[in-house]
Amino acid sequence: MDNTLHYLLMADHLILQRLLTNAIKDTELTSGQPKVLNYLYFHDGAIQKDIARNCCIEQATLTSVLSGMENKGLIERRMMNGNRRNLYVFLTDKGKELTERVEQEFLRLEEAAFSGLDEHEKELAVGFLSRIKDNLENITEE
Repeated sequence: MDNTLHYLLMADHLILQRLLTNAIKDTELTSGQPKVLNYLYFHDGAIQKDIARNCCIEQATLTSVLSGMENKGLIERRMMNGNRRNLYVFLTDKGKELTERVEQEFLRLEEAAFSGLDEHEKELAVGFLSRIKDNLENITEE
């Protein structure tokens, strides 16, 4: 069982999540908030639908995550160009500062995860995981 794909993916994810949570526990971020901060780091001003899709979070769950982030002063949601259908999510200065910290932790953990692998092996690993993700996303839920 320890070498099956589902076990290894699950174990890797849980270990990474635990290490990240421990590294940033003083920030009081909840489990879904670091990946949203990370997405906004590269896509500040994104609409909620895009954040949900790219962070693999259900829309309803994202609404709750964003509310918590808004209450902490990390983000602000606002309409653009009179478009009432979409709220755009922007990092506040406090959110940007915290995002830099989270990004540093993501990079540190990624470096640790890839230790002992050369550049070619890293590229292969990322390529394989990306293709696996694409394959799984193409499965229609019954």
